[in-house]
Amino acid sequence: MPLKLSDATTTTFNSVFDKFRSEAPNHKANFILFLADKDPSTSLSWCPDCVRAEPVIYKTLEASADDIALLQAYVGDRATWRNPHHPWRVDSKFKLTGVPTLIRWENDTVKGRLEDHEAHHEHKINGLLSTD
Repeated sequence: MPLKLSDATTTTFNSVFDKFRSEAPNHKANFILFLADKDPSTSLSWCPDCVRAEPVIYKTLEASADDIALLQAYVGDRATWRNPHHPWRVDSKFKLTGVPTLIRWENDTVKGRLEDHEAHHEHKINGLLSTD
C-alpha cells in the first residue's frame, strides 16, 4: 500500500495534526516523524541523525503491506530546535528530547516511539510497526 505523507511545521501543525487525527481510523498504522528542517543552502537536513535515519524509516514504512499514514513534523532550524521552550519539547503529548523521533499514534495517544539514537535501526522500526 502506498505511504500517505503529510507535512507540518510548528506554525501549521495544529491544523495538519487535527486532520491526521480525524483520518487515523482509516489507516492500519499512523506515525509522526519529528525531524529537522532542510538547510536551504544544501537541501539536506542540518541534523546528521535525521540524514541517517530518514531513508531507513521511509524504506521500512513503504515496504509494509499495510496502509500507513506518516505526518512529517519539521521542528525548525537548529536555533529554533535548541530553544528549551520549543513547543514540541514542552508539549505533554510528545515531550521531544531529540530529532528524529518516530512516534506510533494510536487511539489518540502515543503507542510507541523511537528516539534520535535508535530511529535509524530497521528492526526497531519494524518492531514499532508491528506493535498491537
